[in-house]
Amino acid sequence: MKLRPRATALPPMRDEEIIELYWLRDETAITETDRKYKSYLLTVAYNIVHDSLDCEECLNDTYIGAWNAMPPSRPRVLKAFLTTIMRRIAINRYHVNTRKKSIPSELSVLLSELGEWIADDSDSVSAEFDARRLAAVISDYIRALPERRKFIFMSRYYLAEPIDSIARELGLSRSMINKELAAIRSGLKEKLESEGYTV
Repeated sequence: MKLRPRATALPPMRDEEIIELYWLRDETAITETDRKYKSYLLTVAYNIVHDSLDCEECLNDTYIGAWNAMPPSRPRVLKAFLTTIMRRIAINRYHVNTRKKSIPSELSVLLSELGEWIADDSDSVSAEFDARRLAAVISDYIRALPERRKFIFMSRYYLAEPIDSIARELGLSRSMINKELAAIRSGLKEKLESEGYTV
């Protein structure tokens, strides 16, 4: 009996090729996006909503969002583009869920950690301008961080990863990550105060 060679999985498509499929309105784009980024995007969603069914719905909405955005958008970094869409959708889902019931979420912890610096000034005429200015100040601060601290900040406050996960990924102790986060928050506080924000 002649044995057939085992089928090997094809490597994931390059991001540029996937983006081109979106631009050509080829539905294979979603299949390839799912194959390459599904696991990562579900992790991002789960860190925020903590519900597997909600994560699947957020994932589907993310693919629809990407399909509707490309064109006209042509992202330079597909992973970051998808992450932004997923975070927005998952945070919206989190807010819907918290209006219905109380659910545990890393986002709750993050909001309490950073909440003292985020004033709710939604009624102010200048609120949108202030929010943009604050975002720019925080972005400048993050860009100036050393690589490890930048990774810790983004993992914790952008991707809502638990501290234990960040510690495992960097091969550091939980207490070391907590110290790094405290130093990052302290530096951010100084930066905000130097820009005229009362913290």
